[in-house]
Amino acid sequence: MSYEAREIPKEWEVVRLHEIFGVYGGTTPSTSKKEYWNGEILWVTPTDVTKLNRKVYLEETEKKITDKAVKGSFLKILQEGTLLLTSRATIGFTAINAKPVTINQGMTALIPKERTKIATLFYAYYFQLLKPYLEQLGAGSTFKEVSRNTIKNLKLPLPPLPEQQKIAEILSTVDSAIEKVNQAIEKTQRLKKGLMQELLTKGIGHNEFKDTEIGRIPKEWEVKKVVDLFKVETGTTPSTKQKEYWDEGHINWITPADMSKLNGKIYIKDSERKITEKGLQETNLTLMPTGSIIISTRAPVGYVAVIEDNATFNQGCKGLIPRNTDEINPEFYTYYLLSKKTALEHSSGGSTFKELSKNTLEKFKLPLPPLPEQQKIAEILSTVDKRLELLKKKKEKLERIKKGLMNDLLTGKRRIRIWKP
Repeated sequence: MSYEAREIPKEWEVVRLHEIFGVYGGTTPSTSKKEYWNGEILWVTPTDVTKLNRKVYLEETEKKITDKAVKGSFLKILQEGTLLLTSRATIGFTAINAKPVTINQGMTALIPKERTKIATLFYAYYFQLLKPYLEQLGAGSTFKEVSRNTIKNLKLPLPPLPEQQKIAEILSTVDSAIEKVNQAIEKTQRLKKGLMQELLTKGIGHNEFKDTEIGRIPKEWEVKKVVDLFKVETGTTPSTKQKEYWDEGHINWITPADMSKLNGKIYIKDSERKITEKGLQETNLTLMPTGSIIISTRAPVGYVAVIEDNATFNQGCKGLIPRNTDEINPEFYTYYLLSKKTALEHSSGGSTFKELSKNTLEKFKLPLPPLPEQQKIAEILSTVDKRLELLKKKKEKLERIKKGLMNDLLTGKRRIRIWKP
């Protein structure tokens, strides 16, 4: 069922969009006329709106134009409080301009005809709910576009203004909470990045340092090759034609795709696909013990994690088994290798896609701090990771709450009581 066809409360009206909004398009001023560009007038494109990452109010644009461009291109200056909708290429993103703006041809501007009947913020949220439906309405071969005529004829609910305002206020409150969590996540990520740069190169409490092939490190630390500290194993894919290698398999078989889903975590305990004991034995795969490290070495290079449960892996990964657990903390080396993602990528070869060979990985240089220091560094970084995970879970919970509220409030399924004096 489309959102247009839903039942609504009897107190609400159903209207065509053009009955309550004026609909306007934009254009791109000639790029060959320098006097049209680098002005002070905001010029909105779909990219500007999608960059908001679900924030509602738009205050800045990537490009600005001049008064000459506005006049020469017959553009309309849209006063603040206009609802801006992406209608080409990326369809269905919305924003409300906090300053006067102009728009390009990928945008559609919706100007309320009667502000005594319309809370623009209500409809900014309603269009978030409507986005999948708008995408379905998009047509075109090169890029999808929803025509302005289609937009004009969309059916919209029209609740009483006080109810629109209250619904918008509730959803805006949830958005504010999400934004605060986003800011806390960004701050914690910056903290983690700074701590990794500091701890993984300078350690804890050192006063004397030395220059080495991996940079300046504490005097007490050694430099070793990966192969000195780890046994490096390669992976493969058991034949998918052999059902007995896959059916009812219970052994984790990790791929770079599995590792891409870690979302900042450094432990991996599950895989999308699993193989059988027969698949393990007959393809000479290595069963990596708990506490080993797995690193993606193909498409892409540089995901790193500690194995939480025995696992094997495909040819897109390599496994690092500590040679001496009395001197190796897997978490420390996972963080270290993650910090060296760019260096590992530069060490990779291949034209179609980059791949880090076993030989190159074995020669890669690592620091060797004393084990207690490795453990302390890993513990500090792990504490920050736990904080990040809690914040991300909080954000996910708030986003679920918002989604539920949007589905209920914007359609009238759940009503808001408006107290009258």
